[in-house]
Parts: sequence; C-alpha cells; structure tokens
Amino acid sequence: MLRIHFTGDDLARVRMAVRPDVLWETILSFHRLRERRRALAFGEWRSETRTRLNGETKLLSALVPPHGYFPDFLTPPAAGCGLEPGLEAIRDTPPRRLHAELALVASGRAAAPGLPARLAALAEGRPEPLARLVTVLRSYHRAAVEPYWPHIQARVEADRAVRGRALLDGGAGELLASLPPVLRWKAPVLEADYPVERELHLDGRGLLLQPSFFCRGTPVVYRDATLPPVLVYPADHTPAPAFGEAGGPSLGRLVGHTRSAVLQAIRYGCTTSELARRAGVSLASASQHAAVLREAGLVLTLRHGNAVLHTLTPLGAALLRGGATAEAAG
Repeated sequence: MLRIHFTGDDLARVRMAVRPDVLWETILSFHRLRERRRALAFGEWRSETRTRLNGETKLLSALVPPHGYFPDFLTPPAAGCGLEPGLEAIRDTPPRRLHAELALVASGRAAAPGLPARLAALAEGRPEPLARLVTVLRSYHRAAVEPYWPHIQARVEADRAVRGRALLDGGAGELLASLPPVLRWKAPVLEADYPVERELHLDGRGLLLQPSFFCRGTPVVYRDATLPPVLVYPADHTPAPAFGEAGGPSLGRLVGHTRSAVLQAIRYGCTTSELARRAGVSLASASQHAAVLREAGLVLTLRHGNAVLHTLTPLGAALLRGGATAEAAG
C-alpha cells in the first residue's frame, strides 16, 4: 500500500504537470514493451516499435527490471522540460547516487544477485558508461516514444482538462478525489495499492501530479523521499485505438460552419451540455458532432462524474490555428 500524507500547506501546493514527462514516458514504455497484456491499447505499438529497435535494449533491461524498483536518476525532474535537459541531468548524476541506486537494483535481482558488468561500470560514475546510457536512452526514445508523441500529448491533455475541471469545481480535495480509481482520497491521505508498503510524508512540499500514457495499473513515486514529490499515474485510455493514423475518411465530413463552431466551442474543454449551449445546437446534435470529431482524431472525450468532457487533440488544435490563420489572411 502507498500512502501519501498531506498537510494544509501540501494541499495548497498540489499542481498538475503542464505536459507529459518525456523520460517517465520513455522508461514506463519499456515496461509496456516487455509485457504481453493490454494488446488492445499497446499491441500495435509493440509491433511497430520492435521493428525499429536496433537491439540496444540490454542495458535498459539490466537497469529497468520487469517489476519493482528502477533507479530514480532515470527520471529527473529536468525531463519535464524536454528530452535533452533530462538526458543532461542523467549525465550529471553524482557517482555516489549512481552507486547507491544501482546497488538497490542489484539487491532486487533474486536469480543473480549483484550488478552485471555493464551496470558495475556505470556505478563507478565514469563519463564513458554514462555517455553510453544517454545514447541508448535517446535511441530507444526515438524508436518507441517520439513517433507517438502527439497521441501521448492528447491523452495527457485530456486528463489535465478533467483534473482542471475538478479543481475549479471543488478545490484541491476534489482534484485528488477525481484521480483514477487506483488512487483513493481519504483526507488527509491519498492511498493506492502498491507492490511494497510506502509512507510518503510531503511535509509542506506539495505534490506534482503527472498523468502518464504508458503508466498502467499502479501509480509510481520516487523511492528516495528527499526528491521533489511527484505522483505518476495512469492517464485514461478510451476504447478507441491508442495509435494509428489520425484523420482518415472522417476528415472529409469536417466541412461546414456548424462543425467549425463545435470545434471552436471545445477549444478549452467542455461538457456536452456546455458544447450545445456554446455552439447553439441541440444536445443530441452536439453529441453527434463530437462523435464525428472524435472519429477524425480531433477530439478526445473522457468521463468526469456523471458528465463527459470533450477536449481537443494536438491535431484538432492545429486545425483551429490553421483555420484562424487562413481567415486572417483572407
């Protein structure tokens, strides 16, 4: 069981990540690559990714076990600003920290305790093994995550919209209560089923909520309680395929002033009833238009309580920006 303990100051410092974290997605995607479950959500992605990998996953396999602890230094806070800042932070990891966290990895290797040779060299903190790790991470990211980044962004943005609505409706407590069912808000403690017993006391530091496309099942926190607290949790996956070409034949139906008005109405997220009011259409018509936009890859729809919340995907936002530019030019 994981228990995260909040004070009043912590509730005031709860915040949402502004974008997907590139290294959390990269490392967690490696978990998804090796599992056989969730074929609907990740089967196509696994097949496509494996054809692009150049075999440089042995180092990652040693660093990131299929289950349990993986080093905190692989997901530095700097990665919230992008891949290169994150990789630079990994390259600058102090040798003492490398040694301590890799020793924890070794302690979890029941079949063959101790560090394999490739990790022993990394634990020494020398520049060459660290540079090798950075190269492998960059290569794996480009094969497994980068081609799907718009889809990852869309899911995370949709989740942010749901959490933002909860925050506006009822404050930080409502935001925490709105998190996926794997997390349970029992003020002043946020609980989740977890592989080990963990008690995380925030002690006034607040908590960064990081929705993740590749996080499935249980949420993730740093093992080192002195690091800035972050909770990585699963972003909602709708029944629609996770990957694939956006657009397609449905885009041919996106002609006309009404549907453009509907797309504009969804710009900042809205429920179906709000959409109908903003676009000046009936509730049934709003639902139908949203369904067509969703099929075209322009809108995501998530449930929030008894309502559904519609948000734009990056493609939908790009289409709006393009339309506004063309109108201004005309």
